[in-house]
Amino acid sequence: MLYRTLPGTDLQLSAITLGCWAIGGRWWGDDVDDDAALELIDAAWDRGVTTFDTAPLYGYGHADELLIRALGERRHDAVIVTKVGVRWDADEHPRSDLSPAHVIADAEASLRRLRLDTIPLLLTHWPCESGTPIEATLEALETLRAAGKVRAYGLCNVDPEQLGEALASAPIAALQTPLSMIRRDFHGGLRQRCGEIDKSGRWRQTLGVLAYEPLARGLLTGKFLFLKGPPPTFPESDMRARDPRFSEPVWSRLSPLLQALQTVGERVGAPPAALAVAWVLRQAGVSVALVGCKRRAQLEESLQALALLRRDRVFAALAPFITAARP
Repeated sequence: MLYRTLPGTDLQLSAITLGCWAIGGRWWGDDVDDDAALELIDAAWDRGVTTFDTAPLYGYGHADELLIRALGERRHDAVIVTKVGVRWDADEHPRSDLSPAHVIADAEASLRRLRLDTIPLLLTHWPCESGTPIEATLEALETLRAAGKVRAYGLCNVDPEQLGEALASAPIAALQTPLSMIRRDFHGGLRQRCGEIDKSGRWRQTLGVLAYEPLARGLLTGKFLFLKGPPPTFPESDMRARDPRFSEPVWSRLSPLLQALQTVGERVGAPPAALAVAWVLRQAGVSVALVGCKRRAQLEESLQALALLRRDRVFAALAPFITAARP
């Protein structure tokens, strides 16, 4: 395993971080299994994965419960990343409330559920939908840090302007944002706020970046690649049934990249998932790739990314297909 230090902190994150959304069960289909999840977490630890990303939203806290059940006392040595801000409206639709009172209450609920005294890294899940100024939210996060309940904090799912405003107000340590071969918004203004080019012309990281959805919800794993075939179908319990990337016309537009991943992977002896995760880890500004899994076998494919990080010619061959891929 490769480990990277979160800038400005003493937190060592495993370059491949296990995302726990899917094991929470809700929105990820009918094949989510608690026993498989427990085996997955245990296998991840054995393979050097020490960083785990969870949230109260994931199965109404069920992902948290499974994570701590699997880790046991190892939870004190892990870097657990979790989030605050979600409230459920009358229709069970999640909304972001980043008022100071809710941020603190939500964090304390996570501490109890995770059976921790201190959360290693706490993030806001997405920007506030209740009108709270970002400065007030950051003050609450700083209060939690000063009280020893949080070691470091940061933001998820913000745009460059929101990130810039936050950086001007508080010592945030991390940004969690989507990044994959087909979702490359990070390469714009966001990355410019996460580091700088030093005098020697090399990138210097100033803000940790946790890149999520490197596999585009499984699209880039090769699992759903049916040459010249129709898009995959999912049960209504799986949010991918409503994801436009898994239906026409987007599916056909992305098929050349999916086929290229399969072909190149066969030539180098690596699964498409490993190529997709390695590509994310190779991007300037990225600290870790946050890989969501349901089962151990899925994790094993992604872990092969670590052997591909220096294979420049491999990614040069994929570059035209990545550039052309537009959801």
